[in-house]
Amino acid sequence: MAKSKKTPRILIALLCSVCGAQNYLSEKNKTNTPDKLKFSKYCRWCKKKTEHKESTKLK
Repeated sequence: MAKSKKTPRILIALLCSVCGAQNYLSEKNKTNTPDKLKFSKYCRWCKKKTEHKESTKLK
């Protein structure tokens, strides 16, 4: 039988701060990085590089 992982990693979504579209999925270790993540990534709906913020709600 396979054993389940007991790690502090959680699945997060990255939302565009301009249009609000969910563009990326990622994982983070909530023990090492308790604050919310912000990245500058490409949004295919805005067609430019915008700031993407972390959200725990997955669409």
